[in-house]
Amino acid sequence: MDIIISNTGGQPIYEQICRQVKGAIATGKLKPGEALPSIRALARDLRISVITTKRAYEELERDGFICTVAGKGSFVAQQDLELAKESNLREIESHLQSAVELGRQSGLAMEDLQDILRVLYEEE
Repeated sequence: MDIIISNTGGQPIYEQICRQVKGAIATGKLKPGEALPSIRALARDLRISVITTKRAYEELERDGFICTVAGKGSFVAQQDLELAKESNLREIESHLQSAVELGRQSGLAMEDLQDILRVLYEEE
């Protein structure tokens, strides 16, 4: 499982982990029943706190993306892909709403916001 942590985006590390795991599940890169790295192993690989990794796994479990079996580890939960996609769409809408509000406060035209979004989407 490839997770990339960014220290420049301002998003908490546990949220970055959650977002990337949810994305991997939604796109089918992680399959139902597939084992996830242990909390300690993931923390070691990412060079972050075990507490941060634990928080991410707890949130993923609360949202129904993973399930944890005592003594065996954490696994991708069986789920409706539409539910995972809907969760991602809600998060996208929230971020876009924030961008629209900031754009309005700054006096940007909608076309300017669309141009920014287009550039960011095509960047990689």
